[in-house]
Amino acid sequence: SSLVQELASVGITVSDMDEAIAFYSNVLTFETVSDTEIYGREYEQLHNISGMRARVVQMRLGTEMIELTEYLSPRGRPIPVDSRSNDLWFQHIAIVVKDMDAAYQRLLTFDVQHVSPSPQRLPDTIPAAAGIEAFYFRDPDGHNLELIAFPPDKGNPRWQEPTDALFLGIDHTAIGISDTTTSLEFYQDYLGLEVVGRSENVGPEQENLNNVVGAHLQITGLTAGAGPGLEFLDYLAPTTGRPYPPDSQPNDLWHWDTTFVVQDAEAIATHLYNADVPFISPGSISTPTQALGFSKGFLVRDPDGHAIRIIER
Repeated sequence: SSLVQELASVGITVSDMDEAIAFYSNVLTFETVSDTEIYGREYEQLHNISGMRARVVQMRLGTEMIELTEYLSPRGRPIPVDSRSNDLWFQHIAIVVKDMDAAYQRLLTFDVQHVSPSPQRLPDTIPAAAGIEAFYFRDPDGHNLELIAFPPDKGNPRWQEPTDALFLGIDHTAIGISDTTTSLEFYQDYLGLEVVGRSENVGPEQENLNNVVGAHLQITGLTAGAGPGLEFLDYLAPTTGRPYPPDSQPNDLWHWDTTFVVQDAEAIATHLYNADVPFISPGSISTPTQALGFSKGFLVRDPDGHAIRIIER
């Protein structure tokens, strides 16, 4: 049986919550679900930040959730301005759109920061991705986001259902990794995710999409059984991607966390601890309230440093 039951949400640390809410709601049509402040010993332990106070806003698009966190104190560091898609702190969410041209025009109206020069149609030479249209861009803090439009023969069938919406939901979150085998051991063997797709992407369209010259990626798609997928982006070339900063903390703006729901947080914490997985929290923490929608949780890091939040509802 799968250890994780669901990928519940993707968390992003932001510098200005009002600005972030305006961007995600006005540009991308996310709806605010909750808006709360967290502080106190349990939350300090969960994030391993003493004296912390944070505003946390959960937003929904379709059936998927993001969780934005602004650390009111202490404040973290900005995303390096020279960040590239092949740096190992890279993470994004892929937002499904019904019509790429209309969605791109909307982004232009809001003067959104480009990563890709324009939307790219992935070619027939990449069978697993042929006909998919994709575009990388950034939010006001510089977090990477992707728009993705699926042709009728690709992607989850629910993205093909008739709708009046332009922005439909979150297909997956993608993370930059250094070694597929090592990451599979963590996500497949330790957490119980299942591999559902593989693709090797190379060529001018992929280079434009990532804005990385010579981009050659091994992509692995996984599922937790429910919620968005998780995608590994393993750059076979160029190998110039920089490692995740070892002194990173959850209040740094390059911090994302991917939340997985489990039945027994303490059992999974023990299991991961025994496997020498690096913990951010000192162990499973019982939260004083259900403000964030869970009773127990903890944060760990994957083999490349990406933060994972494990929760028990």
